[in-house]
Amino acid sequence: MQGPVALTCGEPAGVGPELAVSAWHALKDRMPFFWIGDPRHLPEGTQIVEVEKPSEAISAMAHGLPVIRHMFDGELTHGRPNLKHAADVIEVIAQAVDWTKHGDACAMCTAPIHKKALQDGAGFSYPGHTEYLAALAEVDNVVMMLASDQLRVVPATIHIPLHEAPSALTPRLLEMTIRITHTALVRDFGVASPRLAVAGLNPHAGEGGNMGSEEVAWIGPLIESLRQEGLDLRGPLSADTMFHAEARQGYDAAIAMYHDQALIPIKTLDFDRGVNVTLGLPFVRTSPDHGTALDIAGQGKANPTSTVEALLMAHRLAAGRRA
Repeated sequence: MQGPVALTCGEPAGVGPELAVSAWHALKDRMPFFWIGDPRHLPEGTQIVEVEKPSEAISAMAHGLPVIRHMFDGELTHGRPNLKHAADVIEVIAQAVDWTKHGDACAMCTAPIHKKALQDGAGFSYPGHTEYLAALAEVDNVVMMLASDQLRVVPATIHIPLHEAPSALTPRLLEMTIRITHTALVRDFGVASPRLAVAGLNPHAGEGGNMGSEEVAWIGPLIESLRQEGLDLRGPLSADTMFHAEARQGYDAAIAMYHDQALIPIKTLDFDRGVNVTLGLPFVRTSPDHGTALDIAGQGKANPTSTVEALLMAHRLAAGRRA
């Protein structure tokens, strides 16, 4: 039997704890997962079952949210991150990675973190979850995919200022992004012959050099060289015509050049169901595609759809990887 998914607590002052409870209500009869965190941070009256190890979550799901206790220092105030919590948030992520790497959990799903709180409270030196997970997994190259039933899209450059994207986008980075995405579509998503659409960096994909030279100078030649290896690639394409319904039928994933070029389409098409998937790790990791939502934390207003979808996708991708 496939093991449970490990769900981290994320930022305790955000919506992560209440979304874990909502996800349990939605999934208790469908798939097993367990939550790692301080039970005191869960909404009052939450039906929980404390477990000692991940395997116990499978039988516990029917009776309450399975919780592996990790006690935090400091008080909790909804909407206001406590810097004393930072080190424990980081430890919970590391523990989930360890369980997933060793097969105790089949995959991991991470609730949103507050990066500035982690930096200020514990000297967290990573731009985000993705880079920290790569360090824990001891891999050099990972890729962030945003996925839903309507679109899968991968930004080649991620959490950097827009003015830095053109210089950060190198032939090596783009080739690595394309190769990791292709491999993940085959291994995890079950796409036997992936079709990838690659956006241009400039408006109208450079319009033959009139609006930028990168497409002519090296993006187009790189795509052609990878085609010669047998990869099914289209591009460089004008990003403003890649994401309408008919265009999306022609590919299994899109490669974008920078953060907003990738995330605006998927958040417009499927805001609540988008899932963040880290490709290139030796284990499956997903995350809901939203932040900590400090402004509504503790009010019972948070929409659990993305968390539910992230847990379901983690379980499904883990099964695909096992197969």
